[in-house]
Amino acid sequence: MINIDELKFDEKGLIPAIVVDAKSKKVLTLAYMNKESLVISMEKKLTCFWSRSRQELWLKGETSGNYQHIVSITADCDKDALIVKVEADGPACHLGTETCFENPVFESDELNEFSYEGLMKLIEGRKTEKKEGSYTTYLFEKGLDKILKKVGEECTEVIIAAKAEDKKETIYEIADLAYHTMVLMIQQGISLEDIRSELASRHVIDHKVKQEKMTK
Repeated sequence: MINIDELKFDEKGLIPAIVVDAKSKKVLTLAYMNKESLVISMEKKLTCFWSRSRQELWLKGETSGNYQHIVSITADCDKDALIVKVEADGPACHLGTETCFENPVFESDELNEFSYEGLMKLIEGRKTEKKEGSYTTYLFEKGLDKILKKVGEECTEVIIAAKAEDKKETIYEIADLAYHTMVLMIQQGISLEDIRSELASRHVIDHKVKQEKMTK
């Protein structure tokens, strides 16, 4: 590990800190640290920044409760920028959104990478801003019973395809099931992070069970 004295702060004594969610890998915000705020961040294991507008130290979450628990801090090759991986207690943005980066400027249709987060956002948009002719909007308009019926149907299709040992068809049907399950999640107010957290808790339990078995 490098010493913070090796970091290159700018002429105002600041270094940019790119805050990233340790689980989702999503960029949450860009802020600035000086040497004092960086020391505080490492001591408290909570992000502390230097507010350029207020000209004062700023412990993220001190007033909002949306603390950012630091997992790691990494400097770039020139040692003049930081990536801070965190586990956040709440939204990173002062507007109440998960991330400050919510305004698309450009997206390549050819190169834009698929993500579950992106699909969830698109599905949510079909509920909040209904689009005529959209199948997703149609499901939301029909309500929970219709969505549950489709989830059940897709479960059956997955079983049939898998029983037939048809890999291509099984992949197709699993994708259908995943999509309809995500529609259900939006309908029920369940986020991907809720599922990640649940699976993570099971991973810890499974790991403990394996350890117990090994010691017997």
